[in-house]
Amino acid sequence: MASSARTKISKLFTPLNLRRFALPRGLGSQSFSSSAAVAAEPAAPPPADVLSGSRLLGLVKEYEDYRRNLYGGLTHKALLVDAVGTLVVPSQPMAQIYRQIGEKYGVEYSEHEILNRYRWAYGQPWGRSRLRYVNDGRPFWQYIVSSSTGCSNSQYFEELYNYYTTEKAWHLCDPNAEQVFEALRKAGVKVAIVSNFDTRLRPLLRALKCDHWFDAVAVSAEVEAEKPNPMIFLKACEFLGVQPEDAVHVGDDRRNDIWGARDAGCDAWLWGSDVNSFKEVAQRIGVEV
Repeated sequence: MASSARTKISKLFTPLNLRRFALPRGLGSQSFSSSAAVAAEPAAPPPADVLSGSRLLGLVKEYEDYRRNLYGGLTHKALLVDAVGTLVVPSQPMAQIYRQIGEKYGVEYSEHEILNRYRWAYGQPWGRSRLRYVNDGRPFWQYIVSSSTGCSNSQYFEELYNYYTTEKAWHLCDPNAEQVFEALRKAGVKVAIVSNFDTRLRPLLRALKCDHWFDAVAVSAEVEAEKPNPMIFLKACEFLGVQPEDAVHVGDDRRNDIWGARDAGCDAWLWGSDVNSFKEVAQRIGVEV
């Protein structure tokens, strides 16, 4: 019965079925460094099993019970965690910071104008490279800053760029995260960050004093693959020494985090929907905090 549930769950979570539940443009999670949303595919009727919420929840519970039996009480051997929007969030709105720092450099756009221009610029194809974040990501961010504010002053860019490497710019989404990650690792669950970010991520984690919570960090600028490319998730699993099917990824972006992780063969839970805290993540894995 359990293996049957596993098969049914896997079918429900195929990329095609998941896209039937995609959020329209503008309604998905929005974070400082998330990719621009893609338009949802035309609506299509969901599979028959999905129509019954109680039936789906029953299958999910049966599947998780199956995994606990398989792994001695745990559903997964590894937890992969998105950075921006899941682990950390900006302490102040991006447009506010761009405006505040930019005033002394002659930036005159309002926060609303900056936000709109930022979204437009971020959604444009990046022709300099197949990756947005190459090494420190400076060329890409110079383009974003100048497009958002109309200011190409190099001193302004450097001040803004360096600000986002400090603990002043970010805070943890979940104040209980440290306790949860310690409990997970003590229980034998390996933990890694999987993030579309440039090489500032590691110093940022050190600045926030949370770098030691993780066994590995898979940064797109270092592994040369950006979510939703499955390669970044596969690299994270390789760093941890686990198979993709033994890992679950938690992130706030349906396209980048959920579809990408599942295409790599990992399970995936949407932050803010499937799970709302790291304590809840740990409990679903089978670790009490």
